[in-house]
Amino acid sequence: MTTPNVGLDENMEMTPLGIPVSLRPFFQEYDLEKIDPETATFTVIERTLSWGSRRELRWLFRRYTREQMAEVVRDAGWQLIPRYRFFYWLNVFEIVEYRKSDYQRIWPHH
Repeated sequence: MTTPNVGLDENMEMTPLGIPVSLRPFFQEYDLEKIDPETATFTVIERTLSWGSRRELRWLFRRYTREQMAEVVRDAGWQLIPRYRFFYWLNVFEIVEYRKSDYQRIWPHH
């Protein structure tokens, strides 16, 4: 298990379990202080890849492996990550094939 604050900006405020407090707006339906980044890996990765700032993304890349992040993008990114970021992450992780469902986005500019 990794230590949550190792190698991070000392000024970044973290929850007791090691998630940047600045990500709170993207976890509105959760109590951020109770989210365990070990058991909520998918949600933490998905929300941070979707909405995180550079600083939060640096934290994410230190916290999880590229394989874990690529798996989220490949398996559910098309449905959950905003399109402009989804296509960016496809390139970053060099993903050629990804799961695309018949799900139609309600908001076409998402």
